[in-house]
Formats: sequence, C-alpha cells, structure tokens
Amino acid sequence: MSPKYLLGLFALVGTGVASDVRVVEEIIAKVNGDIVTRSELERSRQMLEFELKQQGLSGIRLQETLRERAKDLLKDQIDQLLLVQKGKELNINVDTEVAKQLAEIQVQSKVTDPDKFQQWIREQSGQSYEDFKQQIKNNLLTRRVIGQEVGSRISVPRAEVEKYYNEHKNEFIREEQVFLREILISTEGKTPEQVAAAEKKAQALAARARKGEKFGELARDNSDAVTARNFGEMGTFKRGDLIKQIEDVVFQAKKGFVTDPIRVPNGFVILKVEERYEAGLAPLEAVENEIMDRLYMPRMQPRLREFLTKLRQDAFLEIRDGYVDTGAAPGKDTRWVDPAQLKPETVTKEEVAAGKRRRLLWMIPVGRKPASGKPEVDTRSLGERKQSAEPAESVPASAAPLAR
Repeated sequence: MSPKYLLGLFALVGTGVASDVRVVEEIIAKVNGDIVTRSELERSRQMLEFELKQQGLSGIRLQETLRERAKDLLKDQIDQLLLVQKGKELNINVDTEVAKQLAEIQVQSKVTDPDKFQQWIREQSGQSYEDFKQQIKNNLLTRRVIGQEVGSRISVPRAEVEKYYNEHKNEFIREEQVFLREILISTEGKTPEQVAAAEKKAQALAARARKGEKFGELARDNSDAVTARNFGEMGTFKRGDLIKQIEDVVFQAKKGFVTDPIRVPNGFVILKVEERYEAGLAPLEAVENEIMDRLYMPRMQPRLREFLTKLRQDAFLEIRDGYVDTGAAPGKDTRWVDPAQLKPETVTKEEVAAGKRRRLLWMIPVGRKPASGKPEVDTRSLGERKQSAEPAESVPASAAPLAR
C-alpha cells in the first residue's frame, strides 16, 4: 500500500462526518502504475521559477517565461515516468552509479557521519533523503534509456563533421585561451595558525598532482570551491578574464602545468592548465567534439520525441480535466475516468438462465437407440470414438470415394 494512499486513508478515518473530509492530495495523471500529483507539479513549477531567477530574470519577463515554460511541466513529468518505467522493463541497474554519486556528494559536503549527512541532504534539497536518492536514480535511469534506445542509434559521419568545419571556419577563430581546473583551500575565518596549515595542505596537494595523481579527483576530495563537484573545472579563459597575478602564470605555461599554491583573498588556489588554445583558426581536432554536439543535438531531439510518443501510445494514460500533456500521442484517448461514474453491468434472471443453458449445450451426450428402444449413452471419449472401428459399418458403400 503506497504512502500517498495511506495519507488519504488516515485523513478519512480521522474525520467524524462527511463535511470534515479534506483533499490531502490530488492525482492529475495516471501513467501505467505510477501517478503525477498536483503537489509534485507545483514543486516542479517552484524549481523552474528558482532556476529562472538564478538566470537573472525578473518582473514581467520572469512571469512570461515562467508561464510559457510551465506549459511543459506535466509533459516533462510524464516523460520521466515513462523513461524510468522503460528502464525497469529493460532491467537496467544503476544502483552502483547511485551509490557512487551519493558518495561524491558526501565527500563534497565534508559531512562524514551518515545520519548527519542525511540531515544535510534534507536541509539542502528540501526533500527527504530517500526522495533525493530516488530522484538521482530516476535521472540516471532516464539518461541510460535515452542513450541506449535513442542515442546509440544516431551517428554523425566523419565526412559530415569535416564538411561543417570547412563551411564554418569563421566560427572557429579563437583568441588565445586556457582551460583551467582549480583546487581552493579556504582561509576564511581562520586563525594565523590555521592559515599556515592551509598553506601547507595546498603545497602537499600541488606536489601530489605533479607526481601524477588525478587533479580532478584531488579537487573533488579536497577543494573548498563550488567547482569541486565538477572535479575542479573552471572553464575556458582568454587574456583579460583573470587577475594579472594568475594570468601571468597560466598564459606562460604549457598544457598539463600545475601551479604552486597562489595566495588569493579567500585562500590558496592551485591551478592546472588542462588545455591551451593558440590564437587563430582552431584545428579540426580541437573543435571536433563541439561540431559533433552541434550536429548530434538536432538529430537527437526529434528522435527522442518519437520514442516518447511511442511509449505514450503503448501506455495506460489518463489525465484529469484541466491539465494538458503537450507531448500527447496523436489520436490516443487520455480522458480521465472517474471510478464513481462506472456502473456495474446488470442482467435479468431470465438472461442468466438462458446464458447458462447455452453454455451447457456442448455437454449433452450423443445417444444411440438400441433394440430395446431406450437411448444408450456413449460414454467413450472423443478420441476413443475416433479410433473405433465401428464407423466403417455405418458408411454406405455407395458413399465411399471411388478408387483407381
């Protein structure tokens, strides 16, 4: 029995009269064995609004964008449910990936106690630890299904990549750039002794990176910067984007160079030059992945939509009046059926009796009338009757087929 059903049940049991009944949750869509509730849709809307605000939208522009994007929220919920269900049908197991991702988050949070980590997740995400874990699993299942059932069937020929490069060379003119990763050891709010310890830790990490340890993993496990969750990736910078103290170092370095700890206002930072791009036309090898993305995505989106439409066509899907699935499969009936409106089929006693007589007809035995005049019931099985030699005497000679 699901927790949502129990919530509704407890609400009804606790009421004394019908007038006290309150709606605890409203189901707005049924997708095979799963449901979408109004509160889930509202949470998705709130998250969307938060993301738009983070992008700098406000006022009328925020409201217009929110209203336009919110039209697809139910579609997105149904999409994910269908993809997760398909993943389970295909027996795709992502438990190892879920555990790994949670472990990485725990390392980044620097909360080692399991109970305290779960409390930290609740505070940061606004949902229970189990719901947070399930969301990670759903996201991983979704990606695996898309990659396996859609992405793997799309290919971009090398010749097409070369053709695109030759026809768009002006788009690959680059300024001098460096791609950096960072490890930050914070000194905020620390005593002079703690600052000295932070510098010593930074020096040790720089030495480990130079000896061959993976810089990204060192960043993930030790950095106090928000980039730690992305293995220290800062992105690409051109001259003028960085403070002079750092620019003078990284633009003189080669690919793979790891700096000494550099003192910055909030701590000690170690940088690695992950990639270096000279000024001028970037070679095909340097922009091949970028071109692949440009050519791949226009193919991916329509193929994914076709796949999701097929999943909808094969699914049991009902949507409550007042809500719209903008990804609906053409011609599929998804009208909401209210159980209260379903009526049991009734028949009269005469119809029941007639039906019963019709069903018993095949059981009436085949009789033979012997010399006594009383019918004799042939109790042999059908197979025994077919194998009997008696039928030969009942066939007149004139009825036998001619033989040559």
